[in-house]
Amino acid sequence: MSKTHVKMTVNGRKVEALAEPRTLLIHFLREELGVTGPHVGCETSHCGACTVDVDGKSVKACTMFVAQAQGADVTTVEGLAAPDGTLHPLQEMFREHHGLQCGYCTPGMITRAYRLLQENPAPTEAEVRFGLAGNLCRCTGYQNIVKAVLAAADVMRAQKEAAE
Repeated sequence: MSKTHVKMTVNGRKVEALAEPRTLLIHFLREELGVTGPHVGCETSHCGACTVDVDGKSVKACTMFVAQAQGADVTTVEGLAAPDGTLHPLQEMFREHHGLQCGYCTPGMITRAYRLLQENPAPTEAEVRFGLAGNLCRCTGYQNIVKAVLAAADVMRAQKEAAE
């Protein structure tokens, strides 16, 4: 099969590679680029472990071909932390509020929550639960995940107000 030349920005870094057009974005990220935060879960878009942000939208990377991401800006859980390693408020609040157990769903949860808070900086508990409905967790019961997202929303709003 012929390969196609793909270019995109992943976590702020411009990347170029040859890939088979039918390669899924999740496999390209993990196997070609070594970006292993997003996980391969169900490969049917049901679990959300592979959720990444593509051009400002949450995308389940197991449902997108790498060729469809041509020229895109892709952010994974790794790309949310500051260049100096300082955790993003969502990452920190997941840690602080015990929003994870086994951690398998966590990268997708955090990446989806990031987009949710970009779209709605002050969500209610019900809005967080609805916004994360496409990301499944088998361990936590979601209560601490929701607490973490709500706490991160507070931190992010405070940071924004302090910057203004």
